[in-house]
Amino acid sequence: MLPFLLAALGFAWFAYDSGLEFAGFHRGETRRELTALRASLIRLTDENVQLGRMVAQYQQQIQMEQGRSEETVRQLKILGDEKTRLQEDLNFFQNMTETDGRENELAIHRLSLEHDKIPGEYRVRMLLAQGGQRAREFNGGYQLVATIVQNGHKTTVLFPQDVSGHAQFPLKFKYYQRLEQNIHLAPDAQLQNIQVRLFEQGAREPSVRQSVNPA
Repeated sequence: MLPFLLAALGFAWFAYDSGLEFAGFHRGETRRELTALRASLIRLTDENVQLGRMVAQYQQQIQMEQGRSEETVRQLKILGDEKTRLQEDLNFFQNMTETDGRENELAIHRLSLEHDKIPGEYRVRMLLAQGGQRAREFNGGYQLVATIVQNGHKTTVLFPQDVSGHAQFPLKFKYYQRLEQNIHLAPDAQLQNIQVRLFEQGAREPSVRQSVNPA
């Protein structure tokens, strides 16, 4: 009986396997295809990782190039602004030498007041000049007096800030001097104007006053 059962089972397995092959299902070929697919998957995964690294490197290079380009543009703008200021200075002094000015006459030219990027910060620009061909050296200082409105009240703020109110930024030049000075106010303060005061050395009263409003 047992040999008969074994023979029957063997015949059934042979028939099943033969049926699969007859239907196009070949085990050996399928295993080879699965092995090839796994190898392709591993290769594609490695290539994807390498491509991801290359993309990251290219993005970093692009960002660096953009940064260098922006820095170049910024430097060119600074040089252009400086060239413009120098040309303005040259034109100013050419006109000054062609006109009759009083000897040693001190004056403030091209006074401007601009709001900086930081809230409450302002920049004052000016050009100081003495008339005449034999100008003596100017020794003294200057103050900036800001008129502001804060909490509904108008008040003044002196720069440089000092309890006595007599502190001055030092100033020494002969023919001309270009100045830039930053001041800081409370962010909620509304600046109305700034007055520039020029003092001779040892003097309590300014020899020149000039005011400017924010641009």
